[in-house]
Amino acid sequence: MATQAASVYPPLEDRPIKNTICLFDVDGTLTPARRDVSPEMLQILSQLRHKCAIGFVGGSDLVKQQEQLGTSTINVTSLFDFCCPENGLTAFRLGEPLEGSSFIQWIGEDKYMKLVNFCLAYIANLDIPKKRGTFVEFRKGMINVSPIGRNATTEERNEYEKYDKEHGVRTKFVQALREKFGDFGLTFSIGGQISFDVFPAGWDKTFALRHVENEEKVSGVKYSTIHFFGDKTFKGGNDYEIYSDPRTTGHSVTGPDDTMKLLKELFSL
Repeated sequence: MATQAASVYPPLEDRPIKNTICLFDVDGTLTPARRDVSPEMLQILSQLRHKCAIGFVGGSDLVKQQEQLGTSTINVTSLFDFCCPENGLTAFRLGEPLEGSSFIQWIGEDKYMKLVNFCLAYIANLDIPKKRGTFVEFRKGMINVSPIGRNATTEERNEYEKYDKEHGVRTKFVQALREKFGDFGLTFSIGGQISFDVFPAGWDKTFALRHVENEEKVSGVKYSTIHFFGDKTFKGGNDYEIYSDPRTTGHSVTGPDDTMKLLKELFSL
């Protein structure tokens, strides 16, 4: 179905700006944090896709990207040429899965248990206004750690975000992990409102660029211009590495409305 939906767009090699691709963060860039994409955004992305290739690079898994970007009848992998949940450790090209990578295979069970046990003990001793559930979420290419818990409601997420900005809960947590597990070869990246990701060094969002660069071998299209749009582009944010990578032209945005405004200006949409 995804491949059929993609067929309404010109093949990648026949796009008017075929050597350009636009990659997008999800939360805070295409959608409000953990909220659904707007019809206007989908329309702009569709118009853009008729001109050049498009893709998303998100930290969350495919299920969450489907919830935010797709619908019950539309698969998210049909809406983008390249879909890269979990920083591209799971990836799809024109609806078809690409070879992935596994965090647990990389780190091993012993080190993984030490890491997770430390996180849970740290959270247990945190004195913050609220705690909910799902404090450590296991994903294929990383773990996601949330002091308040991913089960928090939208209102509770907003409250926590303000509290975290004032008290630096996640920043201090990440610093403690760096001191404890500095020899594990891990990266700790703060993103979204309530959590941070933990993954092997080099497995940040720049990991997704290998799928884009491989396109030259598949269709002959070499993406000489790679635009990336993200909101957490500051050092320590989960968009920083790909935003500042020399292979990309980075655009820092303040939200979905800002993303749409920028796309209209850059591509005359």
